[in-house]
Amino acid sequence: MSLISQKIGDKTLLKLIRLYLQSGMKEGEKVTPKREGTPQGGPLSPLLSNILINELDKELEKRGHKFVRYADDCSIFLNSRRAAERVQASITRFLENKLFLEVNSEKTSICRPSKFILLGHGFVPSYKKGDRGKYRLCIAKKSWQRLKEKIKVITRKTSPIPFVERIERLNMLMKGWVNYFKHATGYQKFKDLDSWIRCRLRYCIWKQWKRPKSRLRAFRQLGVEESWARRFAHSRMEGWRIACSPIMGTTVTELRLRQRGYIPFLEYYLKIKYAEPKPKSRKKR
Repeated sequence: MSLISQKIGDKTLLKLIRLYLQSGMKEGEKVTPKREGTPQGGPLSPLLSNILINELDKELEKRGHKFVRYADDCSIFLNSRRAAERVQASITRFLENKLFLEVNSEKTSICRPSKFILLGHGFVPSYKKGDRGKYRLCIAKKSWQRLKEKIKVITRKTSPIPFVERIERLNMLMKGWVNYFKHATGYQKFKDLDSWIRCRLRYCIWKQWKRPKSRLRAFRQLGVEESWARRFAHSRMEGWRIACSPIMGTTVTELRLRQRGYIPFLEYYLKIKYAEPKPKSRKKR
């Protein structure tokens, strides 16, 4: 309230904020008085939190530290473990004695950049010439796992979704995900991911053909020789093995998938990552 009153002079508004902070919590018919903190999930809580923790930002800038903060998660970057331990102790004192905040000792740690994860991103050593001791931004392992789980839901062969709708959902996921991680490196992983996605899409198509007669007719339409078409149409191999086999790769090609609206992750990633910046338009006088 002291920090807010330095910027706001409206006493009615200040009183309203104070009442919001002092209001109790209702559980059923019982109201429990609240002595500290803000209501969890309240629309004003994140704003008040940032107003308070902004004092930490000022303190770190004053000391000349390199840091990044997202809500109440703050990471400070230093050159040595000894410096990290010293700064951790002094910043903990600042938070507890000046801002009256409690530091979570279980979540607070000192680590190398290669073990550091923030907002789905991590760091890997750079092997470029002259980059000794430097790191590159990468996509964390858990982020890849979560992405694959979402793709599995969209490309699940048993889901009664039209193929065009699958592609649309996949493209929506791809654009949002790639735009978020566009500054991180991941060329080879995107390439492998695209290969896996194409196999899953081919598996969905194979499942749609259902019976051997439908599969035989489809292979004929795709230009497969009669002997090979009959052999694979009546094959007893598992659907996933068929989807990853050359017969599906050379018939349900990437070009044919593109004609249905499919866009590879790698293609979109390179387009976004290396897009030329738009020239600034000059205002006419």
